[in-house]
Amino acid sequence: MDLTARAARHPDHWRRATCIRTLALDAVAAANSGHSGMPMGMADVATVLFDKHLSFDASAPDWANRDRFILSAGHGSMLLYALLYLTGSPDMTLEQVKNFRQLGAITAGHPEYGHAMGIETTTGPLGQGIANAVGFAMAEEFLRAKWGKKIIDHHTYCIAGDGCLMEGVSQEAIALAGRQELSRLIVLWDDNGITIDGKVSIADRTDQLARFAASGWDVFSCDGHDPDAIDAAITAAKASPRPAMIACKTHIAIGHAAQDTSKGHGALTDAAQLKAAKDAYGWSHGPFEIPADLKSWWEGVGAKGQAARQAWEGEFAALSDGKKAEFTRAFGHDMPKKLSAAIRALKKSHSDKLPKIATRTASQLALEVINPLLGEHLGGSADLTGSNNTNTKDIGTFGPEDRKGRHIHYGIREHGMAAAMNGMALHGGVRPYGGTFMVFTDYTRPAMRLSALMGLPVTYVMTHDSIGLGEDGPTHQPVEHLAMLRATPNTLVIRPADAVETAEAWEVALAQKTTPSVLALSRQNLPTLRKTHTAKNMVAQGGYVLADAVAGKRQAILMATGSEVAIAMEARDLLEAQGIGTRVVSMPCWEIFEETDEAYRKRVLPAGPVRVAVEAGIRFGWDRWLFGERGRREKSGFVGMHGFGASAPAEELYRHFGITAEAVAEKVKSLL
Repeated sequence: MDLTARAARHPDHWRRATCIRTLALDAVAAANSGHSGMPMGMADVATVLFDKHLSFDASAPDWANRDRFILSAGHGSMLLYALLYLTGSPDMTLEQVKNFRQLGAITAGHPEYGHAMGIETTTGPLGQGIANAVGFAMAEEFLRAKWGKKIIDHHTYCIAGDGCLMEGVSQEAIALAGRQELSRLIVLWDDNGITIDGKVSIADRTDQLARFAASGWDVFSCDGHDPDAIDAAITAAKASPRPAMIACKTHIAIGHAAQDTSKGHGALTDAAQLKAAKDAYGWSHGPFEIPADLKSWWEGVGAKGQAARQAWEGEFAALSDGKKAEFTRAFGHDMPKKLSAAIRALKKSHSDKLPKIATRTASQLALEVINPLLGEHLGGSADLTGSNNTNTKDIGTFGPEDRKGRHIHYGIREHGMAAAMNGMALHGGVRPYGGTFMVFTDYTRPAMRLSALMGLPVTYVMTHDSIGLGEDGPTHQPVEHLAMLRATPNTLVIRPADAVETAEAWEVALAQKTTPSVLALSRQNLPTLRKTHTAKNMVAQGGYVLADAVAGKRQAILMATGSEVAIAMEARDLLEAQGIGTRVVSMPCWEIFEETDEAYRKRVLPAGPVRVAVEAGIRFGWDRWLFGERGRREKSGFVGMHGFGASAPAEELYRHFGITAEAVAEKVKSLL
């Protein structure tokens, strides 16, 4: 293409966009690693977006009513870093740009939330960013209805590439967005026709415009290197009553020898080719050198939003003290002061009435107490509302018909649901939770991992947590999933044993500010084991003594979680009747228990007695507690699953797989 002609038509724009291109080239070359082509190709689109449309203030990058900008194509991270540096973001210095991809720099290989203000989400796993963007837009819709347009009224912009649109989660996300009519969501597709392996056409022939239109979006297209066309397309998209997608036809690695090739996707580090590209741009400056007039112009772009931000601060100041406090509390992920007392009252009711109910039902009872007090709590289910028990009375259904509704029908889109919840948590002002069957953490897992990586307080309500779901059979019976989730850093996996522990589990989950929680809940009814009320939250200790030995010397410790705690208690009765002193330790959350102090763990799991763990899942992970923590390998055993399940009523399955009180008692006696 004739770059000289392009530059001549829009000389000022060309020089401004070239700042992004050259910074990307220089940073990738210095690191000898990265992806140059996407930032080069989308520099024109980003320049127009930031200059003419994006409402933000670089000096206050966490302003609550800013437009959100999400780089779903996270491999092009230098596009974002260049924009942050050029516009004057306080975190993004030139030194950070020069240290791209180096240890300790905030300019990681893919954008990481929390490294620098202005990075709205961690992207890199393709498709996650566009799915996050849907959650951002849903949060904006809810908060605009709740607080009014003077307080919340902004857009979410997302740059996505071909890879993002090929990933399956993108379809879940765009279908959800179309149904929800998210008019403040605009996706800018980097339509360059290239992937790592070659042309997109070798693997895909999808008509993306038709696909988005079929999902309920308005679609537009433009020459991604013509600033006037880009401006017109974004202007039209902003006027759309539905979510909008703009196909920006671009050239990957524009102006470089690798332009329009798969090589242009990756690291362009050849010095001669880099110089030739800069020459083609008409750029005569040294590495990382941005002329003062251009840096000043970009900083002016970063300062444009100051007036809007200050006006917003005036509107916020005009709110009542109560409303300001509530807004600040919600955005700070703080819990209402009345919540703990309400949960204590619920616990006492359970200990008094001793209900025999599934923990999924107990979870709904907890939500009936929580949701009236926690107005920002947005729940939902992946088409399993009646099974996950995530809905409560009087919160309404979120949708175009009622933006104040707080229960979301995600459809059969587990992955999209989880990624959207991440977006909601990242937006701020809402606290998301969502449910599906625990076996379908296989579908939600990529987004759950990012919840943990970003430190987001998302609550995953995972019901039907074991072979106890019964007749649906091994396809639906999660045997390895507890181990998988427990292996994930910065994730609380909480498997409550009864209604009381379930209420406590919700309190623990809602107390988190930088950690996601998984509530593993039963389908089958379970007895209330906590028969004496205590104000103290025992789940918050991770593990605790539920019942101690009474028949003389303590000879055995039974450890269990969830539905198997009741089995352990029955086994204790059998052993105590035979004069074998037995302690039962409920261990609803290993992660918390491991973080308690050594003295406490030693009191709960002292040396000496034999230990048997009971859980309707695989053994993996239990050895930490069986013969770590003062235990002995030859004096420990496990009663649980060693393979997949089967299809039968739950009671028969527990007998078939030997997860019974009698089997536990026999295991103890064999070890004594």
